[in-house]
This record gives sequence, structure tokens and C-alpha cells, in this order.
Amino acid sequence: MEATATAATPDRPKLLAVSSWVLYDLANTIFSMNIVSLYFSLWIVNDMGGKDSDYALANSFSMFVVFLVAPFLGALSDQTPRRMPFLIATTLVCCLATFLLGITGIFIALLIFIVANVFYQSGLIFYDALLPVVSTPENRGRVGGIGVGVGYMGSFIGVITGLIVLENNPDAKPLVFKLTAVLFLLFAVPCFLWVREQPRVGSVMLGKQAAGRALKDLRQTFVRLGALPNLRRFLIGRVFYTDAANTFIIFMGIYLTNEVGFTESEVQIALMLGILGATLGGLSWGFVVDWIGPKPSLLIVLGLWSTVITLTFSIPLFGLAPVIFWAIAPLGGYSLGCTWAADRPLMLRLAPPQNIGQFYGLYAMVGRFAAIIGPLVWALIVNGLDWGRPAAVAAFLPMMAIAAWFIFRIDDTADLGEELEEAFQPA
Repeated sequence: MEATATAATPDRPKLLAVSSWVLYDLANTIFSMNIVSLYFSLWIVNDMGGKDSDYALANSFSMFVVFLVAPFLGALSDQTPRRMPFLIATTLVCCLATFLLGITGIFIALLIFIVANVFYQSGLIFYDALLPVVSTPENRGRVGGIGVGVGYMGSFIGVITGLIVLENNPDAKPLVFKLTAVLFLLFAVPCFLWVREQPRVGSVMLGKQAAGRALKDLRQTFVRLGALPNLRRFLIGRVFYTDAANTFIIFMGIYLTNEVGFTESEVQIALMLGILGATLGGLSWGFVVDWIGPKPSLLIVLGLWSTVITLTFSIPLFGLAPVIFWAIAPLGGYSLGCTWAADRPLMLRLAPPQNIGQFYGLYAMVGRFAAIIGPLVWALIVNGLDWGRPAAVAAFLPMMAIAAWFIFRIDDTADLGEELEEAFQPA
């Protein structure tokens, strides 16, 4: 196997770099909340007269594109001196596309959304792979958790922006989209300026040679993945829990207004409670991850998710009081924040440092595969089979159970990072 570029040994991360990396999490969460989770889907379904399936298909198609390109992008970033240029480029394109949302009809708007989401999701590959730059093995859970927790403050900013803009003009969602683009870019700039990577040893400039090396590394990675059972179990498990969690969040605004009976203002308040829970989850769960390890902490979180899902579909299905959701919202948010606080450190534990980009490409690929399947399953259950939205939420429960089974089977007693590093040495 051709030598993979490796990072020079960095100094202990400085507070400015850590804070700047964390701010990017806040920045992209504004986009995730306002565009992926809340206002854009409400604009499509409630304002423009679209169907759940219109948004679901656009979301799934964008995730399919990322599914195809994510492993290559991650491997390509391993071959170049730094990942930051990739992060800057994807962020700029995403912000430009987001700024253009809402100026046309449904079809063109969905196409623009696909572009924005593809570049947003691609940027996460490079952002997540920068975690080792701003952390040490001893504090990785805490730094990642702080990123998650502070990141969800971006959701507060996003929702509050929408509340202010829409208070006197409920039809002004296109203005919310433009403000989202501006805020995303504004909070992303510190990361671009102050997160400094050490150039990777053996790297080459972006071009034909880097692409060729990335493709060769990627082919060998897929071949050898079959010999890495713990990483394989994690990636398969991740398909199921990200499928359930992300689809739950994407359609929750539609679910609450149409099934629970919430007004859009009540949905926004419920989401803010969820965001508060997610912030607390990210900030607190990172300490749990460093204390008991990412695997057991992730299993606990999957149990929390099962409780949230069961309560959510039970409200309309069994005629329970909608007021129950005011307790579900912060618990669901807490579960979401805890998920990512445990998820990223577990991936880093299973991946050798010199291949971190391509492994985060695989990590993103399985997450995007889940994001393709989840909305399609939702559309099939709600619009195709006409079983209703509560049945679609109930379908998340077996997904969490399957995910827990795969995560439970990971052997985290050995030094998995060293084993993987040895496995990826030339034969």
C-alpha cells in the first residue's frame, strides 16, 4: 500500500483553537436546525403546499450524493497537507446556496436545498476529522462534548432568529433562510482563521497525484474492512441509530403540527426545550465518555432514545395528553446531544491516526446511507402505505434495538487503534 500522509506531532491545542473549532459546530448547527430540521420543511409543506415526500425525496437524494462522494473526499483530505481548505470551500458553497433558498417555486428550491445540504454534509467530514487537532486522547470526549453542547446553542440562535422574523410576518421564511446563511458564515470564520493544522508528512498538493493516491487507499480500505470486525460493527450500528435519530429530528416539526396538535409557535418552543436538552447533553456527556468510555456511554444513550421514541408515537396513537411532549422535548434533545458526544470519540478510538480522513469518510458515508433510507421509509409509511406518522415514528424503535446489538458486540478491551494501524500496514 502506498504510504499515507501522516500528521506531524502537534503541540498541546491552545484555547483559541479549541474555541474556534467549537464555534464552527455552533455555526453549522444553525443551518441544520433552520434548513434541515425546521423552517425549510415547514415552508415546503405548510406554506407552499408540498407533501412530506417532496422534502423527503430531496433530502434523501442529497444524502445519496454524499454517500457516493464522502469516502473519496475523506481519503483525498488524508493525502493533502491540510483539511481546512476543503472545509472552507464546502462552507462557502453551502452558505451561498442557502442564501438563494425561497426565491423560486418548490422544484427549484428543492434543487438548491440539495446543493446546500450536499456541501453542508461534506463539510462535516473535514470538520470532524479536525477533532484530533484541537484535543488530546485524554480530553477528546470533553472537547467533542463541548463542541456538541456549544453547537446546539446555534440551534437556539436559529430558532430565535425565526421567531423574531416570523412574529409579524409568518410568510417571511425566505428571509430566515438568508439570515441563516449569514450567521453560518459569520460563526465559521474563527475556525478558518485559528485552527492551525500541522502539515501531514508525505502529503501532496491537491491534484491528480493526490486523487490517485486517495483512490488507491480507498480501494484497499474497503477490501480490508472485512478483516476489521469491531469497526464494521460500529459502522453498521451507526447506520441504524443515525437513521432513527436524524429522521426523528427532520420530521418532528411536521409531526408536532399535524399529529400532536401544536401550533408553529409551540413547535418552536418545544424545539428550544430540545435544544436546551441537547446543549446539556453534549456538555455533560463528554465527561461520561472520558470516564466510562465511548462504547458503554453510547449504549446508555440508545436506551434513552428508545424511551423518547416510545413516548412520542404513544401520544396520538393512544390518545395521551399532548402536554406530555413538553417533557419528551428536553429528553429527546438530551439524547441527541449525548449521541454525538459519544459517537465521534468512538470513531476516533477505532480509526488509526494516519487514515482518519478516509475513516471519517466511511463514517459520513454510513450516516448518509442512513439519511437516505430514513426519509424514504418515512415517506413509504406515511404516504405510500398510508399508515400514518405515528407508525413511522414507531419504526425507529427496532432500529435502535438493532444498533444497540451491534454496538454491544464491539470489543473495546484491546487497543483497537494500534490493531487497526497494524492491519493497514503494507503486506
